[in-house]
Amino acid sequence: MANIGYIQVVRHCNHFCGFCSNPTTPYVHTFDTMKVLVDDFVSRDYFGVILTGGEPTLHPELPKIAGYARDQGLHVRMISNGWRMADPEFARQMGEAGLQHMHVSVYSHKPEVEAQLRGLPKTLPKAEAAVDNAHANGIAVNINCVINRLNCDHLHETIAWWIERHPQVRHFVWNNLDPSMGRAEVNQDQFLHRLRDFEWSLAEACRLLERTGRTFRVEKVPLCFMADFAWASTETRKIVKGEERIVHFLDDKQTVRQTTWGHRYVDACRHCSVQPICGGLFDKGDAYDPDELTPVFIDLDQVVQRIIQDPSDPSYTLRSLPAWKADFMGRQREAKQAAEREVARQQALDAERRGERQPGTSGGSGRRPQDANLKVGQVTAEGLRLFERKRRIEGKQAERHGVKLETDRVTRKGATTDAEAARDERGRGGDEATP
Repeated sequence: MANIGYIQVVRHCNHFCGFCSNPTTPYVHTFDTMKVLVDDFVSRDYFGVILTGGEPTLHPELPKIAGYARDQGLHVRMISNGWRMADPEFARQMGEAGLQHMHVSVYSHKPEVEAQLRGLPKTLPKAEAAVDNAHANGIAVNINCVINRLNCDHLHETIAWWIERHPQVRHFVWNNLDPSMGRAEVNQDQFLHRLRDFEWSLAEACRLLERTGRTFRVEKVPLCFMADFAWASTETRKIVKGEERIVHFLDDKQTVRQTTWGHRYVDACRHCSVQPICGGLFDKGDAYDPDELTPVFIDLDQVVQRIIQDPSDPSYTLRSLPAWKADFMGRQREAKQAAEREVARQQALDAERRGERQPGTSGGSGRRPQDANLKVGQVTAEGLRLFERKRRIEGKQAERHGVKLETDRVTRKGATTDAEAARDERGRGGDEATP
């Protein structure tokens, strides 16, 4: 399987998106702590790694870790706002280090909308320069876009704009807004949309890309809002092929291994022909209206065949529908059994907390998963000091842009206390320098 893992190399950024779902934390990475995570993906026989953030280009050892990952045989990608890649010299360094693929995040072709979403003016020219520089250094380029209230009505126009100005871009990715994390959680009044608000524009954008021979993927969108392009859903493709995704978060979540893709369903979903391969509605905070979900009645087999017989994806070997069905049914049984074991384990742990069972007597294994043994980054006194500084700077930015700062839920244990950090900060003076 073409499993691709994620490593958050930093958690600060030089932009200030009002809906950011991965805000600043006090965790930091060194080359050695990132190297361990690259080795983890190699040991799992992953196809590639995506270096992300925050803004990953702000890490001083990014070229070094990209080169190390490439030397280990991984396909090396990066998600970036493109600001530093607009520098031809930095783009050259990343190309020589081994970066093979870059996802440039752009939200709108309208400068005023892009600036409002970015919290910074003139980001479009930087993104364009980054695309051109990457192309000049042999780095393939995607455009990533988060669907939100301010851009959901002109997704297709943004696609047409990029095709006209940068025809070398051959792949586009949309991510529906996650309203349950970071600044998106506390700024839903500004950025949250209804699902139906993007349906027509997204379909028009997909039709334009298909008509011009380009490829695309859509994440966190239930199939009832992209029925004509169900095969392009990232979650559906992973469900069909039995792929997983691991994210090494540079925060308290640490390593998250996702092997199931069901998010939220409603009663109507039980009547949908493609429910078994639909990721559902990604909404942990109950922000979207579940009444918008409706069943669709398209041919599941045709969707599956479009995925498993995709000539551009040689990683999946079961090319016939009967072979896939046998494999899929087996995986469904295993997933059901695993879910039942997890429920039993949680019930046993709850009983232990209530004092109804002795530790180790439950029916569950009680062992932590392999992923929990990996340490992602570290909280240091310096990292904590930079975090506190960045929080103050971002608080001022939030006030200027009329948005709320995300809830501070990070752990400060293991490095220094808030008082010590404050004393350290006062001793150094100032709080305007961006880390």
